[in-house]
Amino acid sequence: MASFGSAELFDIFNDEEHQNDDKHVPDEQNHVSQVLPSNLKREHAKENDPESQPKKPREDSISHPTDFQDSALFTFDKQIDRHKFESVEGCLHEIAVPRELGVVPLKPCVGKPVKEYSFVLDPFQRQAILCLENGQSVLVSAHTSAGKTVVAEYAVALSLKNKQRVIYTTPIKALSNQKYREFYEEFKDVGLITGDVTISPNASCLIMTTEILRSMLYRGSEVMREVGWVIFDEIHYMRDKDRGYVWEETIVLLPDNVHYVFLSATIPNAQQFAEWICHLHNQPCHVVYTDNRPVPLQHYVFPVGGSGLHLVVDADGNFKEELFNKAMSSLEEPSDPDYRRVKRTNIVENAGSCYRIIKMIMERNLAPVIVFSFSRKECEAYAVQAAKMDLNSEREKKLVDEVFQNAMNVLTEEDRQLPQVDNVLPLLRRGIGIHHGGLLPILKETVEILFSEGLIKALFATETFAMGLNMPARTVLFTAARKYDGVENRWLNSGEYIQMSGRAGRRGLDEKGIVILMVDERMPAAISKSLLYGKADKLVSSFHLTYNMVLNLLRVEEINPEYMLERSFFQFQNYTAIPDLCNKVKTLTQAHESIIVPREEDVRTYHSLRLTLDGLSKAYQEYVTKPEYLVPFLQPGRLVTMDKKFGWCVLLDREVKSELTGTTVTLTVLIRAAPVEAKTEGRLKLDDLKAPAAGQERQGYIIVLPGASLMAVSVVRVNVPSKVYSQQEKNQVVTALEQVEKHFSGQVPLLDPIVHMKIKDKKFEDLVKNIRIFEERLYQHPIQKDPAMTDIYSKFLQKDAIGKELIKAKVELREARSLLHLDELKNRKRVLRRLGYCTDADVIQLKGRVACELSSSDELLLTEMMFEGAFNELDAAKAVALLSCMVCDETAKEYPKLSEELTAPLRKMQDLAKKIVRVTVECKIPMDEEEYVKKFKPYLMDVVYAWCKGANFSKVCAMTDIFEGSIIRSMKRLEELLRQMCQAAKAIGSAELEQKFLEGGKMLKKDIAFAASLYL
Repeated sequence: MASFGSAELFDIFNDEEHQNDDKHVPDEQNHVSQVLPSNLKREHAKENDPESQPKKPREDSISHPTDFQDSALFTFDKQIDRHKFESVEGCLHEIAVPRELGVVPLKPCVGKPVKEYSFVLDPFQRQAILCLENGQSVLVSAHTSAGKTVVAEYAVALSLKNKQRVIYTTPIKALSNQKYREFYEEFKDVGLITGDVTISPNASCLIMTTEILRSMLYRGSEVMREVGWVIFDEIHYMRDKDRGYVWEETIVLLPDNVHYVFLSATIPNAQQFAEWICHLHNQPCHVVYTDNRPVPLQHYVFPVGGSGLHLVVDADGNFKEELFNKAMSSLEEPSDPDYRRVKRTNIVENAGSCYRIIKMIMERNLAPVIVFSFSRKECEAYAVQAAKMDLNSEREKKLVDEVFQNAMNVLTEEDRQLPQVDNVLPLLRRGIGIHHGGLLPILKETVEILFSEGLIKALFATETFAMGLNMPARTVLFTAARKYDGVENRWLNSGEYIQMSGRAGRRGLDEKGIVILMVDERMPAAISKSLLYGKADKLVSSFHLTYNMVLNLLRVEEINPEYMLERSFFQFQNYTAIPDLCNKVKTLTQAHESIIVPREEDVRTYHSLRLTLDGLSKAYQEYVTKPEYLVPFLQPGRLVTMDKKFGWCVLLDREVKSELTGTTVTLTVLIRAAPVEAKTEGRLKLDDLKAPAAGQERQGYIIVLPGASLMAVSVVRVNVPSKVYSQQEKNQVVTALEQVEKHFSGQVPLLDPIVHMKIKDKKFEDLVKNIRIFEERLYQHPIQKDPAMTDIYSKFLQKDAIGKELIKAKVELREARSLLHLDELKNRKRVLRRLGYCTDADVIQLKGRVACELSSSDELLLTEMMFEGAFNELDAAKAVALLSCMVCDETAKEYPKLSEELTAPLRKMQDLAKKIVRVTVECKIPMDEEEYVKKFKPYLMDVVYAWCKGANFSKVCAMTDIFEGSIIRSMKRLEELLRQMCQAAKAIGSAELEQKFLEGGKMLKKDIAFAASLYL
């Protein structure tokens, strides 16, 4: 088998420091097994390994394609047929194949398989392996821990037998390291390339991150000529909004002669993905899909402060609505919004409940348990609370000590004294672990090893633990049903819940997995069903253009950016929607033409007048609800109107906040509504309430609304209690309100904006005048005199609504037929030309070649900084400190107090960022200057500078409140960026800059921040 030389590899990966890494092929001295004590037998590990468990033999055999069902699908330029294979128990097998090729029946496996297993394969595993034996690509979509790795292992074994290379890609470096460890034990001829680590680059099986494979493809590596198979693990990462486009780029760039294995969690539209692969590479692609869980799950709800666990979904997947409603009814919380706000932010009660549940789990022998929290601080708080328990025996404590000491031996004596290292050991000895992004990487790996060996009984983790790592438990506990996603505090979605709850149930060890959801507020039944009983998220493309992508594509001769756009999964998903959109346009057109409106032109002018009047009324409302006019009249008891259908309400409280953007007012009002069902009581919104019909009972409900939603304010006030909690108190206020309405015969007097509120603005006076003029025109309009006016106008509104839908559908159809992102691509090219990265003929210039080397951060700003001499006057340490702004994604509580020698370069960088924004906006790409500049965070500048100047890790940690693990993650990203900056400096021909970045990398890369992974 031909191989590629290390010189070529290092030219590809820009990593001269790793040229001797071949000697780091793992042996017993540097492998993870060395961390484990000799008296902890490997049999213990096998016990926890789902793939090593014997299974009962099954009589069903691999089926062969018969009785195909043919349905042609719309594609770009060729037809693709979809066929179903004969169904196999618990497994769906379909194929997408180019029509001109047709379906060739799969040949049964003959002779000895290239890899044998000590257990009977599941149907989906056998079907997928049959596809591999026939040399055809396959997407395996199955639940977490179902055994997808078996298919990947077989693909590797098949490649090695056929003297072909195989590439295994993962979304994260930590997963690459783990897969390297597993595959090295199995196959030996295995290498690892993750950017910061290179081991055995000439191996037949190469494990790498997807970004590395993309880099190889852009540089036209000879490696690809020898590759027979590429395995994409966790392909559902393609929907990640920040990095998903990398998968699409890579798949589009791969040659047609390569075959693929895609491993994914369950995705409902797996067949669509296979059709895209079939279209791209003109080869059949199979889908082997199973919804079958090796270990069924039971889902429980635990109401905080309630009456214990409630089974809401049984092992057969049946939703128990009665039991769910019973669980929710025990969450009796006052409707006062302040109370709920305090309750949500106070985790003491939740921590106590969490402790009781874990205690119960241990008593019922349901350990190990993974406890998922959605913030690092909560994760640690729950773990500290659980530390009252001791879950390990004395023998297990000794084993923990031995594993921990072996792992920490790679650190210096100084680093072993770090507070985080000291604090975590007592917890580990008690069988309690913590796993989140703020933890030191070496501690995270130690926790993973201890958990996999059964020495941690309760692991408190953030949701990242559920991504990729194959470490199941018997029980999974959620400490909350809500998470803050960076924008809002929202309910979990079904995809997130499925991913994390899928960790429950160990194959071969547990009959069923237990999932417990802690809830501290009433959850609407619709949301709970969607969450607990919902389906996995679809695989939706997150493809977007980047300047690095555009420049790399312009540099490659055979393809261009338009080629990438038209072949992206994003574009494919759009094209496949065309038939439905055509039908939608046709249906709406027929519906629009079928509605005949008498005197349509008259009605249209009347409607136009009403729209104008509505706009003026809205402007009027915005004026009278301005805080400077409104706030003096917002006393408790004031009658206000928030929504016409609910009539008058009573103001209970107000909250006025002054911010940089202005003053905002929030109102707490008591509103009359028909009695609400118990299951929607609790955190009420206006949409949850129904206006009472005539004669129907009315009750008072408390809701919170922005001041801008006020429609009218009365001069009248009623007496209200200082706090309104009980339904009786609410109904007393309703009675007082109805007495006022009765007294005024329904005509409750309003505050006059000019007389009472003293608004003397000329614009407001003109607004009032215009409203009167348009009201007069409206009432004098000829259509008003038509006896059938109500029916005519109703028909017109119906036709108008359909017309708007039709216009929208036509726009969607036009966009689907056109090349999406094309306008954005033109604008991005315009930016590149203005800044001198390429010519009008799309020929790459020197600046463009430099930007091609920079994929770890903002390529335009980095290139501008190099060409504007931002690094010329800085020494290596200051240059590295400045570059830390490009990779820091954390925010500290306090802005760092930077010295002038660091502040001046930061200001220069920010000025260059503003220049890029100006050019970008001129080229018709919307961009917010303040938001763009804020992206480059200086919170680690002084930390990195001190580190490069020789400060130890404990000292730099004391300089910031950012988690230790986050500091190290930023430093690793910074080291990767420095390697790219070296290559960029080489492209310019600046030996001085190259040496500066090389020296900075050496200053940065030391001690605990770059301690070797335990898996290597």
